[in-house]
Amino acid sequence: MAGIGYVEFLRKNRSFRKLFISDMVMFTGDWFTVIAMFLLAAEATDNSPLAIAGVLVARSFTFAPLEPITGMLADRYSRKSLMLGSNLLSFFILVTFLALDLMGDLFTIYLLAISLVIGRAVYDPAQTAYLPNVCTEEELLTANALVSGGWSASMGFGAGIGGLVISQYGIEVGLMIDSVTFLFAAVMISTLPHGGPDQSERKSANPIEMFREIFAGWKYILARPHIRRLLLAKGGWATGGGAQVFLLILIGMEAGFGEVAAGIGVVYLCRGFGSGFGPIVARPLMAMEKLMPYIIGFALAGAGLLYIGVSTFEWGLLTLVCIFFSHGFSGVSWVFSTTMLQKRSDDEWMGRVAGTDNLIITLTMGISTLLAGLAMENEVVELREILMITAGVQIAVGVLWLTLASPNEKKMLD
Repeated sequence: MAGIGYVEFLRKNRSFRKLFISDMVMFTGDWFTVIAMFLLAAEATDNSPLAIAGVLVARSFTFAPLEPITGMLADRYSRKSLMLGSNLLSFFILVTFLALDLMGDLFTIYLLAISLVIGRAVYDPAQTAYLPNVCTEEELLTANALVSGGWSASMGFGAGIGGLVISQYGIEVGLMIDSVTFLFAAVMISTLPHGGPDQSERKSANPIEMFREIFAGWKYILARPHIRRLLLAKGGWATGGGAQVFLLILIGMEAGFGEVAAGIGVVYLCRGFGSGFGPIVARPLMAMEKLMPYIIGFALAGAGLLYIGVSTFEWGLLTLVCIFFSHGFSGVSWVFSTTMLQKRSDDEWMGRVAGTDNLIITLTMGISTLLAGLAMENEVVELREILMITAGVQIAVGVLWLTLASPNEKKMLD
C-alpha cells in the first residue's frame, strides 16, 4: 500500500501531474476569494462573528445537499468534463460579480459564496472518482497524499499571499487573480485523458432514474459496514473542526499577526501547511497494516489535544505551532479515509460514495460553524472557552473511534 515515491510518481504519471498542477493553481486562488469574503462580511456588519461564520455556513449548507446529486453525476458522465465545466462555471460567476460590482452588502457576499460552491460541489466528487481511473491501486495512497498536500500548501500560499495582496492592493485585485486561476485549471484539465466512467456505465438523463441511483448509492453504502465506517471519519473531525475553521478567523483578527487580512492569512497558512505536512510525512505509518485500524482514532484525538494548546497559550508562536500540528493530524485522517474508500468502493459507485462523504463532512461543518457563530455572537462563551470545547469534542470522537470502530477494522484486516 505504501506505493512509490512522490517525485518518481509525479515524473511517471503524466495525467496525475497535470491534474496536480491545475489543483495547486486553482486551490491557491480559492483562498484569495475566501479571505476577501471574510473581510467583506466583517466590514458590512462591524465585525459580527455570526456574519463572518455565515460565509462558511452558506458554503457548507449549499455544498451538502448538492453532493449526493453531483456524486451521482460523477458515476454517469465524464469526470473530466465535469471538472472542466465546474472551473468554467466558477470563472464565469466570479467575472460576473466583479463586472457588475455585486458585493456591496452581506446578502450579495453570501450569494457569491453560494454560487462558487456550486462549481466546487461538481468538481470534488468527480476528482475523487477520477483518481482511481488514472492511478493504479499501489499509487492511490501516494496520489491522495499529494492531493491533500497540494490542497494544503495551496491554502497556505493562497491565504498567506492572498491576505498580503488584499491588504496592499484591495479585494477586487484578489478576486481577479482567483478568476484567472479557474481559467488556467480549465485549460490544464482539457488536456487530460477521459478517465471514466466507461461508456457502458453511462445512462439516460431521466430525473426519476437519476434520483433512484442516488438512493441506490446510499443502499450500497449502508450494506457495507467497512465503507460506512470510513464515511464517519471526516464528519467526526468536523464536529469540532468546522467550528475551529471559523474560530481561526477570529484568532487572526485578534492575535495581532499583522493587519486583519494578513493576520487571517498567517493563521490559515499554518493550517494549510500543517494539513499537508501530516499525511506526506506519515505516509509510511499509514501503510503499516498493524497500525491501520487505529490511525483515524489517534489522528482525531491528536487534532483535539493540540487545540487544547491553541486555547491555552498566549497568542504567538506556540499558537501557530499547535495549529500547524493539529491540522497535520486531521490531514492524516482525511487522506487515509479517502484512500481506503477508493480501495473499498467499486468504480461504478465511487462518485456516489465520494458525494456522500462530502455530504457528511460539509453538513457537520456547517452545523458546527453555525453553533460556534451563535455562541460567539451572543457572548455565551469566550473565544478560548469555545476552542477548548471543540478540542474536547474531537478527543471524544477519537476515543469513540478507537473503542467502537478500531476492533472491527482490525477484524476485517485479520
